[in-house]
Amino acid sequence: MTFHRFIRLLKENILWLILFPLVTAGTVFYFTRSPKKTYTSKTTIYTGFASGYSIQSVNKTGGSVDFSSIVNAFDNLLTTLNSSETTRQIALSLLAEHLYMAKPDSLVLSQPGWTKLQEAIPANYRTYLFANNDSTSLNSKLDILSRSEESNPIKTLLYPPLGFYTEKGPDAYYSIEAISSKLKANRKNTSDMLEMEYESDDRGVTQKTLGIAVQVLNKRYEMLRSDDATPVIDYFEGKSKEAKEKLKAVEAKLRAFNIEHQVLDFGEESKNIALSREGFVQEYTEELMRNKAAKAGMETLRKRMGQRGNLLTINDELIRKQTELLFAETELVSAQASGRTNDLVPELEAKVEKIKQEMQEISRRYYLAGDSPESIPQDKLIGDWLAKVIDTEESNARLEVYKNRLQEYQKKMAEYSPLGTDLHQLQRDLEVAEKEYFALAESLNEAQVHRQDVMVDNMLKIMDPPNYPLIPKPGKRLFFMALGFAVGVFIALLITAIRFLLDSRLESPENTEAKVGRPVTIIFPNVKKFSLDTKESRATVSMFEQLTNAINIDILQAPSKLPPPLITIFSIRSKQGKTWISHGLARLYAETGQEIAYFYPRNTKLEVPFEQNGVSFYPYTIRQNFMNVSDLTGLLGDNKAFATSPYHKIILELPPLISSPLPVYLLNKSLVTLFVVDANSIWGRKEKQLMDLFNKISTTDPIVILNRVEKEYIDAPTPKEAEQIVIKPELLLKHQRKLPSSSNA
Repeated sequence: MTFHRFIRLLKENILWLILFPLVTAGTVFYFTRSPKKTYTSKTTIYTGFASGYSIQSVNKTGGSVDFSSIVNAFDNLLTTLNSSETTRQIALSLLAEHLYMAKPDSLVLSQPGWTKLQEAIPANYRTYLFANNDSTSLNSKLDILSRSEESNPIKTLLYPPLGFYTEKGPDAYYSIEAISSKLKANRKNTSDMLEMEYESDDRGVTQKTLGIAVQVLNKRYEMLRSDDATPVIDYFEGKSKEAKEKLKAVEAKLRAFNIEHQVLDFGEESKNIALSREGFVQEYTEELMRNKAAKAGMETLRKRMGQRGNLLTINDELIRKQTELLFAETELVSAQASGRTNDLVPELEAKVEKIKQEMQEISRRYYLAGDSPESIPQDKLIGDWLAKVIDTEESNARLEVYKNRLQEYQKKMAEYSPLGTDLHQLQRDLEVAEKEYFALAESLNEAQVHRQDVMVDNMLKIMDPPNYPLIPKPGKRLFFMALGFAVGVFIALLITAIRFLLDSRLESPENTEAKVGRPVTIIFPNVKKFSLDTKESRATVSMFEQLTNAINIDILQAPSKLPPPLITIFSIRSKQGKTWISHGLARLYAETGQEIAYFYPRNTKLEVPFEQNGVSFYPYTIRQNFMNVSDLTGLLGDNKAFATSPYHKIILELPPLISSPLPVYLLNKSLVTLFVVDANSIWGRKEKQLMDLFNKISTTDPIVILNRVEKEYIDAPTPKEAEQIVIKPELLLKHQRKLPSSSNA
């Protein structure tokens, strides 16, 4: 849609565009002529969700603020405020306070509201409500009546029947729906402040309702927060007890393990045993080397002593003393290795020394004097031999002790190897049990702190208490009138749009070509008054010239060149402008000196053929045999033959196709066909069928002429270009208006 077309569409519907807004604005003005006054009370509440300090804040470390949690907290608070239970408690508390009033009070409830309340509560209900004259009892009874399944005055005040609910007036003071719609709360920017407001037509009711709403909200939100922590605390208390019992059981197992195996520190003891064993192995190896060396020395000395050495070796008394020395040395080494600090060690040392002396004495009795075969004194050899014997026996005793201790270490290691795995499992179970218990204890502590935080620190604090409104809110009458005017404009535009969508007129050349299926060659504008100063008049003259050019081209291209050419002009419906175009075309040819015969349907019986300014007019009657007419003589209906030779061109105007038959045989002789259609006409299924039928009959493609087109669709020559036209358009239009047949077909 172009801008000009849009403007034209608005001009066509200007009545609706003016009428509807005025009607709707006037209707709003009439119904709002006596509006009720409305008062608004406001309050500001500090929540402390973001910047508040509480018990939990002590354990919090610095960091970024969790904005999502803050937004969630505000959403929970607003949801609690907007819940039906909160609104019901607000209504019951307000009703209980008003029921205690013995007379109206402008600070609480004015005269109209008080009177309405007295009428709404019957005497028998008042007697029941104030039987105990106790506020707690009154609130309890009101709560029971509001929840009752049967109808009662209290329930009617809270839940007005359909059709009796009003947003203003005493009926709306206790209505849950009215309170919910008029109680508003919003977070103030990104602060911790919550702004609440309530509006009503009673000043006292406005302030009281808002104050009660803050109290109920604070109470319910605190209860929800504290109740929310109770099941969590119960859960963690139970789990903590279970974890503690489990920890005690694991500790008991570990204690029993240590007692059973006499373990103080398994890791240190295992390490000490391993180190001690390595030391004993090294000492045992060294002692074994010393033992072998002593035995080798003793054998060498025995060989040097010869026969006496053999006798000394087999001496019974000496052998007995050697055995005693071996046992004594073994006991001494065992006592020293065991770390005994009593008197046993000195006693054993004395015993060993005594046996040594006795063995020396026995040896001397066998070797009182003499030399060895190598000239070595015998007493020296016997002394050395005896020393080796003693060293050997001492070494044998120590080796025996080392062997026993090594066996003990081996047994201890074999015992400790599986104990390590068992102890590690017990320690791991203890660690898991401790972690579980500490985690549950920490969670329990957090839950208890949360509940205590809610109980100690009241969540909501009133910064600005609800004010008593003195000035009513500005009226919205002008706003509603403007809204009504806008609604009227919208309705008018909607009607205009519907009319546009339902409009099936051809209107534009493009739309005509799309619906007709043929290109539009000539476009005639809608001329109301002829003047070369107007675009429409210049375009009309230009279109007539282009029409003659198009006709001449079709005549030259026609296969039959027999003169005079027959030009047929037709339309689907009447009043399309084909008569006006036919007259103008005939006058145009006549002004060039050609003789023109113009056949047109007779409008009245009085019309007869006549000639005027080079144009011969032949009215004809549409008879029953109109479809069988094959020439112009048959068209006139008289028996006299029609002579075509005097004429240069013959123009045949057919009646509307929708109301008359088609002269098939006559159309077959037409060299040029002109199809005239009005831009304001409708093109539907019937028009399409008739056009398709005509196309089957006609031997030539019709020249499509779109008539009465709006100004924005035409292209006209400039005034200077129009002055160069040879034929004066004034005479053309003047002759048209003076024709005998003034009506358009």
